[in-house]
Amino acid sequence: MVFRVSLLLVVLLSMVAGVAPERFGELTAAALAAVIAHAGWMYLLIVFLTLTFLAWLAFGPAGRLRIGGRDAEPEFSGPTWLAMLFAAGMGIGLVFWGAAEPVSHLVRPPEGLPPGTPQAARAAMRYTFFHWGLHPWAIYALMGLAIAWFQYNRSGRGLVSDVLQPLIGDRHLGWVGSVVNIVAVVATAIGVATTLGFGTMQISAGMSRVFGVPGGLGMQLAVIAGGFVLYMASSATGVDRGIKWLSSFNLALAGLLLLAVALLGPTGFIIETFTTSLGSYLDHLVGMSLTMTPFSGSTWVADWTIFYWAWWISWSPFVGAFIARVSYGRSVREFVLGVVAVPSLLGFAWFATFGGAALWGQMFGGADMAGALAEGYETVLFGMYDMLPFPGLLSGLSVLLLVIFFVTSADSAVLVLGSMSSEHAGDPPLARKFAWGIAIALVAAAMLMAGGLDALQALITVAALPFALLMLGVMVGLQRVLGMEVLRDKAEERRARRAIEDWIAREEERRQDG
Repeated sequence: MVFRVSLLLVVLLSMVAGVAPERFGELTAAALAAVIAHAGWMYLLIVFLTLTFLAWLAFGPAGRLRIGGRDAEPEFSGPTWLAMLFAAGMGIGLVFWGAAEPVSHLVRPPEGLPPGTPQAARAAMRYTFFHWGLHPWAIYALMGLAIAWFQYNRSGRGLVSDVLQPLIGDRHLGWVGSVVNIVAVVATAIGVATTLGFGTMQISAGMSRVFGVPGGLGMQLAVIAGGFVLYMASSATGVDRGIKWLSSFNLALAGLLLLAVALLGPTGFIIETFTTSLGSYLDHLVGMSLTMTPFSGSTWVADWTIFYWAWWISWSPFVGAFIARVSYGRSVREFVLGVVAVPSLLGFAWFATFGGAALWGQMFGGADMAGALAEGYETVLFGMYDMLPFPGLLSGLSVLLLVIFFVTSADSAVLVLGSMSSEHAGDPPLARKFAWGIAIALVAAAMLMAGGLDALQALITVAALPFALLMLGVMVGLQRVLGMEVLRDKAEERRARRAIEDWIAREEERRQDG
């Protein structure tokens, strides 16, 4: 039932967005305004609690527990595991926003700062780190840890509804669980399609820059069609081959591009941007986590931070389920540090390099990055390359990086959507993955044809509200089951210690009798 209903809803939603985009946009915009006005603070508080809860798990008694049991061994090596996390979690977003977001914050800065100033530049990098750092990865880690624990330690099905079992009992197997899974699948499908739409726009812009081919809707639809063939071919090979190989290759390619920009660009400025922004981010972490703007009436926090938090929450079923799929055998401490800390540091290095180079170009290098921003977020990266040596080569590498991120994100999504819409654990059949592959391609194409990306982003922000409340339930349920496991382990250790002490006592008695 979950598969049929969720697939039907996704198709109907894309049809509505395509047939009546203006009306669709009006309704979603109104719903978005209502959610931000009345529940924006909730997003900030819940996400901050999530980060705090995971830190407590990692460094508390539950940290030594292992996904899959005491004797479970990881299925993938550490570097391969981290590569898959990074590619599935934020691949396209890093490339799309790497230069664009810092420039946007410089031009329209937070906290009422004057645009284009050094203060605005520092705030731009600090908030970019904030939006792509510990908080979003904590959201993914919470859902991933919960799904993994219930699947591998409690014989669950790997579904979102299973994590509610400590709170609702066997109803997670009935209609309540089905509703939860349908909402999760629909939000995931629309979220993935929207992100693929972003990637499509930037791939199209890059191909126009590198090869001189005409852009526009026709090129974007061709990109989606080509991407569909690639990610379905990758999906047919399974996680052990397609996603694993592409993720590892893409991480190496991303590292090469990162190194090239760092060496060809203002290297000293980039390094200083990284250290300064990291220190400022850590110094202001709590303040940024809980700051709204009740006194100034500014919409900046709502436009950026709340939108991002809702966006990550709406993605959490997808990314969390995929992280759970590849994290068997990891301890809770290793899982949290690996999923939250390491990808955050990689993201910081990425934004310091691309964002730092773009800010340097705008402020000191004579480049018109603000003008590139006015043409669209997808053009800022290529505008930044124009001030560096070998702009054509860098643009070509970026297009290749985007294509592979497109494939790995869609490949991961097809796998997860197939699993989330199945009643049984394990890899879904190829036919089900093929159906979801077609669905997300159609939704992405429909949004681009209808110009409905903004409306569907707003829709996901609204849809994330029940998931924000779900995260509270996940934290409560996870604390209960992990707490019980910690007590069970301690009891077993006491029994083992007593058994050893009894054996020693018996041996001592034998020696005395002898």
